[in-house]
Amino acid sequence: QADLVESGGGSVQPGGSLTLSCDISGNIDAVHEVGWYRRQVPGQQREEVVTVTKDGKTKYADSVKGRFTIARDNAKNMLFLQMKNLEPEDTAAYSCSVIADSGETFFESFGPGTQVTVSS
Repeated sequence: QADLVESGGGSVQPGGSLTLSCDISGNIDAVHEVGWYRRQVPGQQREEVVTVTKDGKTKYADSVKGRFTIARDNAKNMLFLQMKNLEPEDTAAYSCSVIADSGETFFESFGPGTQVTVSS
């Protein structure tokens, strides 16, 4: 299993920017996909924000296209989400995720999340 810890959340006014970071650690042999998800209401199903496969195929949710950008630093095992022109509808707890394998175990892990609040 992997351990993921997000940081960088906070409160921002509409139109503002934030960059979230995700520190990935653990016993990982190969990463198949990384991504960011968000949950706008506690208990609600996570919404996929952006995912990137090991082949580099990137998929953004329509609601964030052109405003959010995912980035990776493989040397540091870190994942980032650059968010610009934030809207109140972007308010949510954001979690990073990894789909990977370790030996014969294939797993998906999520971090605990970091809260982003967009309001005036």
